[in-house]
Amino acid sequence: MKMPTKFTALCCAALLSAAALLPATATSHPAPYRDSITVEKIDFNHPDFIRGMDVSSVISLEQSGVVYRNEAGEAQDLFKILADNGVNYIRVRVWLDPYDADGNGYGGGNNDLDKAKQIGKRAADNGMKLLVDFHYSDFWADPAKQKAPKAWANFTLAQKEKALYDYTLNSLNEIKSAGAAVGMVQIGNETTAGIAGEFNNTNRAKLFKAGAAAVRAFDKDVLVALHFTNPEKTATMKWIADYLHQNSVDYDVFATSYYPCWHGSLENLAEVLNYAADKYGKYAMVAETSYPNTLEDTDGHGNTISYWNNNTGDNLLWDFTVQGQADEVRAVMNAVNNVHNGKGIGMFYWEGAWVSVGDISGKSGSAYTAQWTANSKLWEQFGSGWASSYSVEYDPDDAGKYYGGSAVDNQVFFDANGKALPSLHVFRDVANGTVTHDVLSGDVNGDGRVTISDVTEVQRLLADYIVLSPEQSLAADVNRDGSVTVDDATAVQQYLAEYGNPYHVNTLS
Repeated sequence: MKMPTKFTALCCAALLSAAALLPATATSHPAPYRDSITVEKIDFNHPDFIRGMDVSSVISLEQSGVVYRNEAGEAQDLFKILADNGVNYIRVRVWLDPYDADGNGYGGGNNDLDKAKQIGKRAADNGMKLLVDFHYSDFWADPAKQKAPKAWANFTLAQKEKALYDYTLNSLNEIKSAGAAVGMVQIGNETTAGIAGEFNNTNRAKLFKAGAAAVRAFDKDVLVALHFTNPEKTATMKWIADYLHQNSVDYDVFATSYYPCWHGSLENLAEVLNYAADKYGKYAMVAETSYPNTLEDTDGHGNTISYWNNNTGDNLLWDFTVQGQADEVRAVMNAVNNVHNGKGIGMFYWEGAWVSVGDISGKSGSAYTAQWTANSKLWEQFGSGWASSYSVEYDPDDAGKYYGGSAVDNQVFFDANGKALPSLHVFRDVANGTVTHDVLSGDVNGDGRVTISDVTEVQRLLADYIVLSPEQSLAADVNRDGSVTVDDATAVQQYLAEYGNPYHVNTLS
């Protein structure tokens, strides 16, 4: 039942006048999705808890023809899609010279400094900070590989220290000048065994110090992170924290990778992070994690987790589904958030947008071969696979033999055609919880009716006088743009004044 038009119009006019008195700083408030997945809320210890994602391969993928789409199927910039779904931090790896003598890229995104600058700028344009992940190599650095860059191959340790310092500082200045909002820097990637070709503990400490000094010279407010892996080896990880302290290495964040198919239980993870936090007062973070939403392959290159590989084990606690993927992300965030004394600051999902450059699903015979051949040409030309054949120059024993496409296309938050999956919502919904039942659009106060009181509730929210529940937030987001703004209040006012109802106020949604 509607109020008389004249009365409604007067009320609307009064409320529009009141809206003009709202603080100039009033901002929109995110509204949760009502979704096919459910996410239990986490009460974060920090309002800016990092819900991050590494998307280092994005430029090479776009060059290969990949188009990202939001859930409505509309083509959209990847960084806007991520930001709209709650991702607040982007991680990008940086290699010094990932090209052979003829200028052919090694693959893996061909992640040189120029790509880091582009990615950092696009992240900042969408309100996201940047974690710069210096590998101090020309290609992948991980527990098994910590090769020095070609240009540093014959350097003494002292020359390496200076080169690492200069390269770090100069690169950060360039990334900042390109428009990025640098918030954190990694001195090396998964440096459990070495860094930049140095495996002696004393030498490693000196390179960590050189990198940290460069970050401090760049900006004393930027966090310095050191990144290790294998938290299931708790004694080793604790020894690393001790070793860093004993060698007076300057850093802020003790970070580890956590892939549940390899890295033990969440309890292992918590023990390692709590040790660095409790004993040395360091912030703690998961720098990499991921989980499959399916075991199917979509690009013809074998995946790290598949029907025949890494798909069983006591620590794979979640289904290989879209819901299971969201559950794993939420569980890892929760483990980090529970680090003692509020020292857990966040999590990054690794390469959550590394989709196929061409879908081979359902193809067989000549059709499969043709698609795989087309994909292979793109991997080689643009570096959109994990490695190209050209990487043989730098890494002849691994990448040079086993080059190919994406090994994680079944662990991303997009389907094979680049359309966002519901699991992406975990980055947003984890702060509020998801709504799983219908709500009456415009019924913000939950009394079963849409009245002028609901407009007042929206205005009180925008003035930061109240906080809405997930159900109320969804009801308030009448235009379904993902946030509650003055436009939603206006839409309800127009409905009450019988000026029109384009957003279907007063209907179940």
